[in-house]
Amino acid sequence: MKIAFLTLGCKLNYAETSTYERGFKEAGYEVVGWKDSADIYLVNTCSVTQMSDAKSRNLIRKVHRVNPSASIIVTGCSAQLRREEIESIEGVTRVFGCNEKHLVVPETLGLPHEEQETFPAYSTGERTRSFLKVQDGCNNFCAYCTVPYARGKSRNIPICTVVKQARAIAAEGVKEIVLTGVNTGDFGRTTGESFLDLLKALNEVEGIERYRISSIEPNLITEEIIDWIASGTKFQPHFHIPLQTGSDEILKRMGRHYDTNFFAERIAYIRKAMEAPGKPEVFFGIDVMVGLPGETDEHFRRTCEFISSIRPAFIHVFPYSRRPGTVAAEFPDQVRDEVKTSRVAELEELCARLHADFVERNRGIKEKVLFESTDRKGMMEGYTGNYIRIERPYDPTLVGKLSDVTI
Repeated sequence: MKIAFLTLGCKLNYAETSTYERGFKEAGYEVVGWKDSADIYLVNTCSVTQMSDAKSRNLIRKVHRVNPSASIIVTGCSAQLRREEIESIEGVTRVFGCNEKHLVVPETLGLPHEEQETFPAYSTGERTRSFLKVQDGCNNFCAYCTVPYARGKSRNIPICTVVKQARAIAAEGVKEIVLTGVNTGDFGRTTGESFLDLLKALNEVEGIERYRISSIEPNLITEEIIDWIASGTKFQPHFHIPLQTGSDEILKRMGRHYDTNFFAERIAYIRKAMEAPGKPEVFFGIDVMVGLPGETDEHFRRTCEFISSIRPAFIHVFPYSRRPGTVAAEFPDQVRDEVKTSRVAELEELCARLHADFVERNRGIKEKVLFESTDRKGMMEGYTGNYIRIERPYDPTLVGKLSDVTI
């Protein structure tokens, strides 16, 4: 039997798809590309925006046209939130919501299984990096977000299970792990363990040389965690911290659990703890949403000014998408699409300037780079600990190894 996997959305989805793939391979299935007329297609969907839902539906229809006789299994957030709509698409034979992810492989193969509150998962296929799921779900219910409705309550995998998976990743020769989850820093709600306990346990896993935290809320990256990371650990000076807006009024309307003063203080604390002359600067990536209903030109101006003041290395910008069932969907003063587009473009220009400034400030500093295996027209690339992309002539002896470079 031939099976093809297609994934939309976040790195968490990719980690889960990789786990499905390993399960089907162990059962003797041949994994093929989606254009190769597979017997089964497994589509892992996303529902973070209206466009994500549309892409998920279009992808299902596309694979049905490739092989109309194939079985199509659909899972992910769109499958959870739009189940009846997904089930009505021609070719779909089975739908698994987010709370049924652990059933995808055993029920498709007719194997016995146990109930799981949290589906453990990690990605494979890259020789240098793996995304390791440590947490799922969210209890925040921000005004604009459907994730808690799709993914459910915050819950986590026990530390012992995460460590076991990290060791399996290390056994494959992978040197770097990125911890991922819906609300990663909320780890511990299910088991009573702490996120810091998890980091300390993972730091002891032999074979893994670097860790990154994919995304963590500003109120969950505590001073204790920062101080421990800065003390000399495998965790890199690279943080992705959602901001969403630089306006306190809009932050409150969103239902976020901090204000801009707290956010700026947290950034400053990390810099003070981890930066020193001659050492790499900390890479800060931030998420910013534009166009929440009620966001005025003045609110947006404050956002631009605040971002400029904290100097992140990267801004992930996205326009607000009206999601049925959320509080914000009923807000008055919806922002016009052309205004959102203009604001996205302005922040992307700011991001380009900030990133160029960040790289320039790190020029001349000695760092270690983990080079990747892809040969890009005779060149290879890798990333420093603080996530600066380095390019050099391809040398297969450097793949998967930490190499000393001067930025």
